[in-house]
Amino acid sequence: MRAHDRAADQLRPIAFVPGYVRNVPGSVFCEQGHTRVVATATVEDKVPPFLKRSGRGWITAEYAMLPGSSGNQRIARERGKINNRSGEIQRFIGRALRTVVDPLALGERTITLDADVIQADGGTRCASLNACYLALVLALKHLVFEQVIAGLPPFRPVAAVSIGVKGGGLLADMDYEEDSASDSDINVVSTASGELVEVQSFCEGAPLAEALFREAVSLAVAKNREIIALQERVLAAAGVRR
Repeated sequence: MRAHDRAADQLRPIAFVPGYVRNVPGSVFCEQGHTRVVATATVEDKVPPFLKRSGRGWITAEYAMLPGSSGNQRIARERGKINNRSGEIQRFIGRALRTVVDPLALGERTITLDADVIQADGGTRCASLNACYLALVLALKHLVFEQVIAGLPPFRPVAAVSIGVKGGGLLADMDYEEDSASDSDINVVSTASGELVEVQSFCEGAPLAEALFREAVSLAVAKNREIIALQERVLAAAGVRR
C-alpha cells in the first residue's frame, strides 16, 4: 500500500498557498505529500549582459534544500557555491519557466524564482517548479498592479511530475521511499495541452523499455493536467485568469 492510500496512478495530496511571503511580488507555499517548498519571485530592472538593449526580459531560478529539510542529517547551507544537484535543478526550473511568457512582454527585467525546500520527501524538483510557476504568474499580476507593464501578458501553464518504474509497473508522483527503490525515475514537464517542455529519465536499476517509457510520459502528461487544473483554481481565487 502506498502512503496516503494512493493508487499507483494517483498524485499525493497537493496544496498551494499564494501570498505566503509578504513584500515580494509573488510567493507560494507548496505542500505535496510530505514535501514542502516555499517559492518566491523577485523582480529587478536589469537583465544579463547578453540581453541588454534587446527589449527582452529574463526568467531564472535558484533552488536549495534548507538545513533540516531531510531530517536529522543536516544539509549545509549553500554559501556562494551551489552543489551540482542544486545547479542542475535550478536550470531545470529556469528552462521550463522561460516557456511560460514571451520575454518581450517583460521588458528588460529579470524575474528570479527562488525555491527553498523546507521538508523533503521526494519530488522536490517537480514540487518546486509547480510552486515557482504560480509565484511567477503572481509576480506578473503584481507588475500590472504597479503599472510597470500595461496588462497581464498571455502565459502558458506548465507543471511537472515524477513517474517511477518499479518491477515493470508505474508509480505517479513518488515519495522518497518509492524513489529510492525505483528502477527508473522520469521527470516530465508539460503544458495544459499536453506539449512536452522537458523530459528527464534516469535509470537506476533494470533498463527501461521504450514502450514503458512512452506509457510513463503519457501518465505524466495526464497527471500534469490535474496539477494545472489545481493551479488555475488557485490563480482564479487570487484574481488571475488566462
